[in-house]
Amino acid sequence: MTGPTVGTLRVPGATLHYEVRGHGPFLLLIPGGTGGAAAMAAIADGLAPEYTVATYDPRGMSRSTLDDPEAEQTVAEHADDAFQLLELLSPGEPARVFGASSGAVAALHLLVTRPERVALLVAHEPPVVEVLPDAAEHRALIARVQATFREQGLMPAMAVFAAGLRKDGDTAVPQAEVALPPQAAPRAERTMAGLPFFVGRIVPAFMSYAPDVHRLEALSDRLLLACGEDSRGELPYRPAALLAERFGTELLHFPGGHTGLTTCPAEFADLLRETLRTRRPSGGRTGSRTRLSPAGPAGEGR
Repeated sequence: MTGPTVGTLRVPGATLHYEVRGHGPFLLLIPGGTGGAAAMAAIADGLAPEYTVATYDPRGMSRSTLDDPEAEQTVAEHADDAFQLLELLSPGEPARVFGASSGAVAALHLLVTRPERVALLVAHEPPVVEVLPDAAEHRALIARVQATFREQGLMPAMAVFAAGLRKDGDTAVPQAEVALPPQAAPRAERTMAGLPFFVGRIVPAFMSYAPDVHRLEALSDRLLLACGEDSRGELPYRPAALLAERFGTELLHFPGGHTGLTTCPAEFADLLRETLRTRRPSGGRTGSRTRLSPAGPAGEGR
């Protein structure tokens, strides 16, 4: 397979690095965390035989630079970046969209504000903790993470953050799921370099975002909420489970946990491809949805 076509796009306050692979219907992948387009490369390659797949580094991450490196971040700005990419790469045509983690938060806002541009959205573990009944606890977690970051530095803040994401009663120290091959070293370096920006500006902005639940419910015919098989009971799992239950929709379970797209990329791409095949754009169905699990009780595992 040939490499991706690489480009840049000027947007208000930033220059975005994006990559396009394949041919067929347009599919935008919105990454979360600090991995950027590189974290999506394996699943993008897996989907490229059937789709024109675009992904990018979110503003401030990796190769997407900010005009003002100290600029605060908002979900609305990140969603508008996705919209601007759609305008460039899929003009006038509603697109299939996949978002992961913080990228799924931006994708939810894109759906709410630009529904005419989204044919189908698969949102994997958006950490919209404001929808949870115990949201106040998670606001306190975010405040502790920020205080620890200011007072003690990055790694202590990451430890507080990781502890807050685990399910109740789980005191195990998280272990790396896979060993990175040597060629992944540059990506790992970019991921580590992006952690201060992620912890300091993405986490507080995105985890305090309160989605328009009524609007999402009205658009739920084109929204698939998804989680990791191994994430049950963890904090990032719970908002998607609650929203799926509220909307009366099914919850799609992908292989792996919160980062399953990088730890199980082939299986992840297979299920995403299968899901896109069995759903018509704009909410219609072409057949029964397979390998979908009913949403568990809101706050499952708590």
